[in-house]
Amino acid sequence: MGRVAKPALSAAGGTGEARPFPPDDGKSHRRAIPPCSGARSPRMMHGLPSLHMTTPSRGSLLDIEHLEDKQILDLLKLARRMDPRKPRSLLRGKRIILLFYEASTRTRSSFEVAAQSLGALTTLVQSSGSSIEKGESLLDTAYTLRAVGADAIVIRHPSAGAPHLMARHIEIPVINAGDGMHEHPSQALLDGFTILKHKKSFKGLRIAIIGDVYHSRVTRSNCHLLARFGAKITLCGPPELVPDLASTLAPGLAITRHVEGALRGADVVMLLRVQQERLAGRKIQLQEYIARYQMTAARLKLAKQDAIVMHPGPIIRGLELTSEVVDCPQSAIVDEVRNGVPMRMAILARAFGKN
Repeated sequence: MGRVAKPALSAAGGTGEARPFPPDDGKSHRRAIPPCSGARSPRMMHGLPSLHMTTPSRGSLLDIEHLEDKQILDLLKLARRMDPRKPRSLLRGKRIILLFYEASTRTRSSFEVAAQSLGALTTLVQSSGSSIEKGESLLDTAYTLRAVGADAIVIRHPSAGAPHLMARHIEIPVINAGDGMHEHPSQALLDGFTILKHKKSFKGLRIAIIGDVYHSRVTRSNCHLLARFGAKITLCGPPELVPDLASTLAPGLAITRHVEGALRGADVVMLLRVQQERLAGRKIQLQEYIARYQMTAARLKLAKQDAIVMHPGPIIRGLELTSEVVDCPQSAIVDEVRNGVPMRMAILARAFGKN
């Protein structure tokens, strides 16, 4: 399979090996990706009570794979009661730090709007322009943010397992906003929320996920969530982007190399961004990918008449889908972005035990 583009962190701030899919050893498909670990703990700067922590703070959201069914359903139910147009004071006085080591528009802005809609104060910390650029380790950054008064940290990081490492060393909720090629739990939850606004239930839905599955943390989280509740998922793309081992992500996953087969009878069509640089040096070239896998209005007709089209963004018109599909009545892409705010309001409220 090869190695993940961004390696996992160790507790000492170093790196270790991470895999994009679990090894094909015949064991359970629910096998967890090893979170960041290290042989020793780093020296702490601030004397906060976290050296001996091993269990994440209650309220942390680190992945979908290890959430209980009831926790997922409770979050989806709570999101239905959240309305950013009607601000609430559930988190008044709480300080939420948005710690983003990678660029983001949708996730970062919706977490910020969600927090402020609940009365919380937000502070954005990016790797650019902060002490992270000077070589500060992940844990020392976490201790610093806790020392200045953070009540929760929302983190996006290029290394798989970074939120898990942080959550084991500070006593406040940590929310994973995307970690390397591992998971993106809030995106899967808002995708589930969006689907249930258009469909009665997950059970029996035929879902086609088309594009760069190999690098997609969104797909990993969505497979864990949707398969668990009875959806039938087909992954589609060339072997370079959808390896056979991807079928082990969750029970019942199917793989096809033909987009027509994936689309036929689909209730939900999920498209994934394909970065042109990731096709460099591959057997499949950009124009070939477009010819074989681009979502067009003609291809969309193979799906059910009431099928919805989804995309976690950012979309690239003319690559993974045409502008006609982006703007068609079946497109739920903007709806996904809109639903990100109430879903993340629910995630933040749960982090503090509010509902």
